[in-house]
Amino acid sequence: MGERETIDGVPVTEAEIQAWAHEAETGYDIATIKRRGRGRPGRGAEPGQVVALRLTAEELAALDALAAQTRQTRSELIRAALAAYAA
Repeated sequence: MGERETIDGVPVTEAEIQAWAHEAETGYDIATIKRRGRGRPGRGAEPGQVVALRLTAEELAALDALAAQTRQTRSELIRAALAAYAA
């Protein structure tokens, strides 16, 4: 008996594989796919720009602690700090 196919460790049935193959062979409805809302939500009219930032272990720990305390993400906290600094 051969190995079972899995996705992230969860077994996939032959029926699921056949259904996916059929869907791929018949084509995808692009309008439906675009409506699914994949990806991160936009923050404005233009796509956001990713900026790399290097932090020490201590700075990252302080950022994470404050983010947890204020129930914000790292990004939200950094954006708020930049907005306050620029004001």
